[in-house]
Amino acid sequence: MHATFTFTDELNDFLPHYRRGKSFSLEFAPHQNLKHMLESLGVPHTEFGRLLVDRRPVDSGILLWEGAQIIAYPADSPLLEEACFILDNHLGQLATYLRVLGFDSLYRNDYQDEELAQVAVAQQRVLLTRDRRLLMRKVIRLGYCIHHSNPKKQVAEVLKRFKLFEQIKPFQRCLKCNTPLQPVPKQQIIDRLEPLTKKYYDEFRICPACDQIYWKGSHFERMLQMINEMYSQL
Repeated sequence: MHATFTFTDELNDFLPHYRRGKSFSLEFAPHQNLKHMLESLGVPHTEFGRLLVDRRPVDSGILLWEGAQIIAYPADSPLLEEACFILDNHLGQLATYLRVLGFDSLYRNDYQDEELAQVAVAQQRVLLTRDRRLLMRKVIRLGYCIHHSNPKKQVAEVLKRFKLFEQIKPFQRCLKCNTPLQPVPKQQIIDRLEPLTKKYYDEFRICPACDQIYWKGSHFERMLQMINEMYSQL
């Protein structure tokens, strides 16, 4: 049997160049449902939203029929009351940037796919990855396939996808281990500070897990500049 597929907007990014921006016919077996067909074309279920078959809204579990006309739209941005993420091994710089902005972002460079999926489900975290096959696992409900390879563009992409600009709270999380920071009196850590830091800064925070100290130095100014750059990309 054959069906005709049309993908809209950014869903075309998942298709080979010769199929982007156009309708195309595809052969399928009677037992294959719509979700299976869409994922066989390279589009994870976390990425598509409204689906029309012969102009009628349908669920992705529907079985198709000869001559069906499918239109797939991108998923709507989910509203995250408190955004928390888990990131695949290749997204270390993105994890750092998200922590800079105050977002709970789990990351290790030795996660296995099974562990990523299990933690994402158990802790209701959004799984961020560039691995489409990982997002195609049935258990994954919240996930996003990162399009860009540049980390700064990746951050802007995530903020825009999940509408997080109003939730940015810099200077809140440890960049090394993701633990929430705590205020610490200057006198308590003064013997660990460089001379110029002692002289010019009075507000400090400390990570209760790894003991890293933070203050609003030049790195903080660069962070604010980065946030402004992201706003300009909207």
